[in-house]
Amino acid sequence: MMGGGGPALGPAGLRLDDESITRERVKPGTVRRILPYAKQFRRPLVLLMSTTVVNAGIAVATPLMLKMIIDDGIQPRDRSFVVWMCVAIAGLALFDALAVYVQSWCSGRVGEGIVYELRTQVFAHVQEQPLAFFTRAQTGALVSRLNADVIGARQAVTTLLSQSISTLLTLVLVLAAMFYLSWQITLAALVMIPFFLIPVRLIARRLQRLTRQTMQLDAEMSSMMNERFNVSGAMLAKLYGRTADESDLFADKAARVRNVAATSVVWGRVLFIIVSLLTAMTTALVYGLGGILTISGTLEIGTLVAMVTLLMRLYGPINQLTTMQSTAMIALVSFDRVFEVLDLKPIVAQRPDARPLTAREHAPDIEFDHVSFRYPTAKEVSLASLESIALRRAERADNALTLEGLTFRAPAGKLTALVGPSGAGKTTITHLVPRLYDPIAGTVRIGDHDIRDLTLQSLRDTVGVVTQDAHLFHDTLRANLAYARPGAEEEELVEACRAALIWDTISGLPDGLDTVVGDRGYRLSGGEKQRIALARLLLKAPPIVVLDEATAHLDSESEAAIQRALKTALAGRTSLVIAHRLSTVREADQILVVEGGRIGESGTHEELLAAGGLYADLYRTQFAEQLPEPVAEQIHPEPQLVGPETGSGPDAV
Repeated sequence: MMGGGGPALGPAGLRLDDESITRERVKPGTVRRILPYAKQFRRPLVLLMSTTVVNAGIAVATPLMLKMIIDDGIQPRDRSFVVWMCVAIAGLALFDALAVYVQSWCSGRVGEGIVYELRTQVFAHVQEQPLAFFTRAQTGALVSRLNADVIGARQAVTTLLSQSISTLLTLVLVLAAMFYLSWQITLAALVMIPFFLIPVRLIARRLQRLTRQTMQLDAEMSSMMNERFNVSGAMLAKLYGRTADESDLFADKAARVRNVAATSVVWGRVLFIIVSLLTAMTTALVYGLGGILTISGTLEIGTLVAMVTLLMRLYGPINQLTTMQSTAMIALVSFDRVFEVLDLKPIVAQRPDARPLTAREHAPDIEFDHVSFRYPTAKEVSLASLESIALRRAERADNALTLEGLTFRAPAGKLTALVGPSGAGKTTITHLVPRLYDPIAGTVRIGDHDIRDLTLQSLRDTVGVVTQDAHLFHDTLRANLAYARPGAEEEELVEACRAALIWDTISGLPDGLDTVVGDRGYRLSGGEKQRIALARLLLKAPPIVVLDEATAHLDSESEAAIQRALKTALAGRTSLVIAHRLSTVREADQILVVEGGRIGESGTHEELLAAGGLYADLYRTQFAEQLPEPVAEQIHPEPQLVGPETGSGPDAV
């Protein structure tokens, strides 16, 4: 499909290649921030610059030696002098080849070292971002920063560094040699230089914008591939019969990349054409002026040949300087985009004076003290260039509180259940306990400690979480289980699997624990994935356990079995459990009914049924058909029909 080159529109009718992104200028201070990366490789850089100096010297020495061959050897017919000068030129060529080899080795060592430093820094920094960042950022855009942008940044330090030194040094040496040979021809050649520089500055700006646009479009195309090539995306496209539409959408994105890339090629070619034209015109000028001077006897033939050769060496560096500006701007855009991610400060960060949560003999309690929370806005946690659409759409004006003045205490070593309608704030509560987010007001405490005063590692070691959608890496069962406790023994893995009632399934597999689970665990059923996640939690054995619909994907028989396993596994641990199936929380020590971001009711199962509030309504909705008639009427009495129409049997109304 060759069409579809126009800009795609987002849900709000906005161009995805937003000009606020593609027109961004490189931020001041970007060059200064590059230097620390280069300083780590001082020795290879010194060797790189030394060989560059050698290259520049040889580039000037060869034309001068050519002049000597003609004027001092060929014209006087001195064969011996010609032979020795040719041998010397060959020796310089061999030495230059060795210098180029050393340059390549140094450039590779420095370049790949910088790629490693940038990639590891960006990856570690992204890992520190809050959960809200990952709910917004496009995966493909992040991958693009670690690949294309980092490689572009490498070019700024290696190619440009060696090229700039070589170019400037060669330019100085060539001009000195040319002035020595003929100041008249040198001045004539220099008059043409401004004609090189003026168009290049204009084209460099255009190429910078096109480069940023290309990077943005590449990131969007990568994001689409990441989403459509995983199991969930592929299944969705097939089930809804949208594979052809997906191909058309991808073709549209690819066409936009093609169009921008083609435009970049054209502008780059225009630059080459201008430089080549001016070089040819200057060469003609030098031959004309030099020929006249030679005929008049002012200039020797060897000098004219050397001047023409030096002219080629002069306009080579000038040509490099003109293209170097555009190349430098492109490389700086890459660095700028990498620094853009590194400058994104995580809103959930460890305090400098944070202290670890020390191990206790008993599990600590959890306390929410007048906690209010709203989810952060896009500008607080993300970047426009990582989202394409989200930041360019207007933020919701209300941005309502998800939790407001929430206060409760989950007793140490007890099971506290959170129930309530969807959207009430239950999952948000469980996200605040391991500090995936921070409240905007109030305090969350674990064992009388404000969790913001604790080190993140000790907090995450203390709190174990199983989410409704258990995630498994594309690896073996053994690796997924050991993620909770690296170095766990085989017996410990097996015991955890037995406790989660999944060992019988695993032992029946041909590869057992070494079975690869597939992308996001799609080779397993939903219930099997959930039990693997429970086994992983049991292997971690944290004093605080948070379960967010941990039995949601299980059938009734498996659910009952898991409940029995959890009853033993959670004994003595402080547990916070979300459950839509109220049958799973009947024996909870405390049930909190969350409604509208607040605690509406609290008590035991029997107390809440007797209160006849929201919990009783929810319970009746789920189990009225299963309850004996007197119990169902006690929870929520049905209106009785009075009169002659009241009847019984199948014909009763």
